[in-house]
Amino acid sequence: MTDSAWYGVTPESVANKVAEHISSAAHASKAILIDCFAGVGGNTIAFARSGRWKRVYAIEKDEAVIFCGKHNAKLYGVDQEISWFHGDCFDILKNDLSTLGPYSVIFASPPWGGPGYRTDHVFDLTTMQPYSLHELLEPFRQLTPEIVLFLPRTSDLYQLAKQNATRAKVKAIHYCMSGASKVRSCLSNLYIAGF
Repeated sequence: MTDSAWYGVTPESVANKVAEHISSAAHASKAILIDCFAGVGGNTIAFARSGRWKRVYAIEKDEAVIFCGKHNAKLYGVDQEISWFHGDCFDILKNDLSTLGPYSVIFASPPWGGPGYRTDHVFDLTTMQPYSLHELLEPFRQLTPEIVLFLPRTSDLYQLAKQNATRAKVKAIHYCMSGASKVRSCLSNLYIAGF
């Protein structure tokens, strides 16, 4: 794997739990999972292994990282359940996957702007880099209202609540490893997850 991929991959136990929660929370009519920032496939592979999705689509802009993701999927025996796309997720959603919206859930574990998030008491999602919360959600909502965000554990819940277009309850989940909160996730029409 690449150096940055080691830093960004979701631990397997967390990825499996996230996949389990999304699988059980998503409406039965949702048969497709789109992972917009797939990286080396940690979450993507967990989604494919869950058996819940008719198809998992993985989007990654770094070609070397996609190569690792495909290799990892093969090691886990789920390479045939995943379709990989190389490029910008917003362009691919708009140009290649635009007809899948009614059947899809979008999962996004976007870049958080480097390790600086760890020192923030409350992580400001309006200044997250390279994409703010708004810059993520608006294009995703063009495809489907079923969105899962994987975000830092200190993400500002007020900012997330303000972005909930449906005003339905959003369930925030902290995923823990060895007793320490690692990630935040929310489940509803807008699902949110994070480290």
